[in-house]
Amino acid sequence: MSARHKNRPKPVVAPPWHLLESWQTVAWLKVDPGQGLGHAEARARLAEHGPNEIREHKPRGPLRMLLGQFADFMIIVLMLAGVVSGLIGEFSDTIAIIVIVVLNAIIGFVQEFRAERAVAALKRLASASARVRREGQWQTLPAKELVPGDLVMLEAGNVVPADLRLLDVARLKVEEAALTGESHPVEKMDVLIRELESPLGDRTNMAYKGTIATCGRAVGVVIATGMDTELGRIAELLHREKEARTPLQNRLASFGKRLALLVLAICAIIFGVGLLRGEPPLLMLLTAISLAVAAIPEALPAVATVSLALGARRMVQKQALIRRLPAVETLGSVTYICSDKTGTLTLNRMQVEAFFCEGRQSKGLDPAVSPRLLQALVLNNDARADGDGRLVGDPTEIALYEAARWAGIDGPAAVAQSERLDELPFDSERKRMTTLHVHGTRFVAYIKGAPEALLPLCVSEWSGGAARPLAIEPILAAAERMAAGGLRVLALACRDFAQRPSDFSVSTIETELCFLGLVGLLDPPRPEAREAVRLCRTAGITPVMITGDHPATARAIAMRLGMADADSPVLTGAELASMSPETFAAQVATVRLYARVAPEQKIRIVKALQGRGEFVAMTGDGVNDAPALRSANIGIAMGKIGTDVAREAAHMVLLDDNFATIVAAVREGRRIFDNIRKFIKYTMTSNSAEIWTLFLAPFLGLPIPLLPIHILWINLVTDGLPGLALAVEPEERGIMQRPPRPPRESIFAHGMWQHILWIGLLMAGVSLFAQGWAYQTGSTHWQSMVFTVLTLSQMGHVLAIRSEWDSFFRQGPFSNGPLLGATLLTLALQMAVLYVPFLQPIFRTEALSAGELGFCLGLSAIVFVVVECEKWLRRRGWIYRAE
Repeated sequence: MSARHKNRPKPVVAPPWHLLESWQTVAWLKVDPGQGLGHAEARARLAEHGPNEIREHKPRGPLRMLLGQFADFMIIVLMLAGVVSGLIGEFSDTIAIIVIVVLNAIIGFVQEFRAERAVAALKRLASASARVRREGQWQTLPAKELVPGDLVMLEAGNVVPADLRLLDVARLKVEEAALTGESHPVEKMDVLIRELESPLGDRTNMAYKGTIATCGRAVGVVIATGMDTELGRIAELLHREKEARTPLQNRLASFGKRLALLVLAICAIIFGVGLLRGEPPLLMLLTAISLAVAAIPEALPAVATVSLALGARRMVQKQALIRRLPAVETLGSVTYICSDKTGTLTLNRMQVEAFFCEGRQSKGLDPAVSPRLLQALVLNNDARADGDGRLVGDPTEIALYEAARWAGIDGPAAVAQSERLDELPFDSERKRMTTLHVHGTRFVAYIKGAPEALLPLCVSEWSGGAARPLAIEPILAAAERMAAGGLRVLALACRDFAQRPSDFSVSTIETELCFLGLVGLLDPPRPEAREAVRLCRTAGITPVMITGDHPATARAIAMRLGMADADSPVLTGAELASMSPETFAAQVATVRLYARVAPEQKIRIVKALQGRGEFVAMTGDGVNDAPALRSANIGIAMGKIGTDVAREAAHMVLLDDNFATIVAAVREGRRIFDNIRKFIKYTMTSNSAEIWTLFLAPFLGLPIPLLPIHILWINLVTDGLPGLALAVEPEERGIMQRPPRPPRESIFAHGMWQHILWIGLLMAGVSLFAQGWAYQTGSTHWQSMVFTVLTLSQMGHVLAIRSEWDSFFRQGPFSNGPLLGATLLTLALQMAVLYVPFLQPIFRTEALSAGELGFCLGLSAIVFVVVECEKWLRRRGWIYRAE
């Protein structure tokens, strides 16, 4: 190995770069800041470190992905049921099962690409080229060729191509909201940072890959490329994080396993009892197999998919794009919404919130503010309108310009009347900016900056149209109040000159100033966010703010939104980093505000809540949010201002960036889960009725009441269209006044399993009563009567269970038109198999007399009446009160 290779820096032992002086950084990286790397050395380092790009993990092959979709237990059971159906000649069931299985496989197959698309979006954030110094010459190179030790030039508008330690800085500001959550560009400077664990947002001597320079310029040395950058670390987190299974997936998986085992056991018992009674073995085998096929609700995945797809379509109309269908249902179980502040709860633009001038403080934009202060806002300002009339420049200066314009100052006219003659640019040591203007025969210097840097230079204050003696204490108190309220505070001052100063320098201009006022700025909350937060709490959901911004700012926004009060604790990223997992787990349930957090910490917060049994939704828009969006039970990205990375990692995208849309999504999720529960209640009650009918008949001394064709027909006409029609059932009353479903709650909770058991027994009872009555009276139509009663009683049942509380008559028969139509169609089909001559031999039926048909209709109506009585008892709290 050559000496040059031996001396090359090793990234595994790299120091905390922000703690090093500039000279230490270039010495460590072995680069001459005046010459840059040599071409040969750069090629060698490129070979060692690899290209400066986000690496994609090798995905599973398409065939392996597709086969993986068929590994679910419920899918295996359905495929076996399809095979059995084909063997006994019921090809329509086989086709239906195949369609359902393929539909689920396609949905799962598409979902496999989500993580890879998220990483691809990360790659698109990287700049295509960079200005690099090599062998003393500045040249433009592809950004992927950058290596540690390269010297890079940054200018306004550039995307930072790699992680840099800044060496030479001139008024550089970098927009880091996508990485750190900061709501305004961060001023960069070549200073020494002394805190080892300082968050990314506080490392002002660093610039990170994927962020954007908004103004100024700088030269930095590359300290990390590709997957070693902060952006690369986020990409690695995306690969490591596995998506949480949704409540629906967990419930259906558990439900399918238990049901399959139960059905197989019951079918074996029925087969055995039939043989003991001397029934033909082939008939009993076909009966047991048919019952198994009918008892497994193969329409359940279809109903779930249709319900979720319809819900997703409704959500698009409400400005929410569902990227993963189960996410709609998951919202019904969400107990916490962890929301990013910038751009999610706020407007993501700075706005003047308060003034202090002439001894008084005003809230909001006050047109009575001193005209001189308003002039200073426009003149000491680099923001200007472009050709389309839109303001461009630093967000803070845009906010100051807009405030003056709102108060009545004509910005272009003021600039034209007061030509700028000279300026002293802002720098981090002075913390202020000065501009010199000529206005008629007067020369005026306007100065703005941090109050602590500007006030000591003031000797008077502007009040009542003239300079008055300076009262410093009220001004300092006002600045403290505004800062405590989460505002970013700027002070403005001026100095008049009779003639143009010959020496325009800090020592001669920035002295003996006249204080004009204070301005407080804030990234304000979205107007609709407060109501959305209130609705979340009404629905039993706890909103939590997680931001990279300052704690005081986080508390101020949270108080305005009703998420917290003045005494609410704010947990910072530094405090969180020092906590043990046990300590944090004990506190996570009480903390509502997190500030200055890193991407890994967002994941830690989400997982700590999940560890307490909570179901967590995470909203966000930045690159820094993507890993947490993926690890949350449901990730919600902002569609307008969100990054591609966040959108690709999320389960749902808010097209209007409206926090209130989440409330509509929660409502829809609860409705969908209610309807899926109703279908399970309906189909399981029907299936249990069929099982009880066949199981109990031998013990009552009755012959086998149903043939295999009857069982399969009932399964086809009752589980099909009526069950699917339940997917469009309107929401229950008070759906947003109840708490979220406990994440571990059984799908059979709230009296559902009791209902399935005793109403199934009731259906079997009335069916067997019809058989016994007909059998005793000598009627030869007893099997057709059992067949009819069992079918029509299920239609009465599906009409009665449309609501768990309200009467069918209060809901109205036409409030779910598809269900009413499906019920009438089933009735017509049942009459057809009874009375159409060419269908009778196929279904082994006989035409019933008018009296027999009336008797069957009366028995079938009993189920409807009993379920309505059950709901009457439920409304009065006499049953199922414990649940």
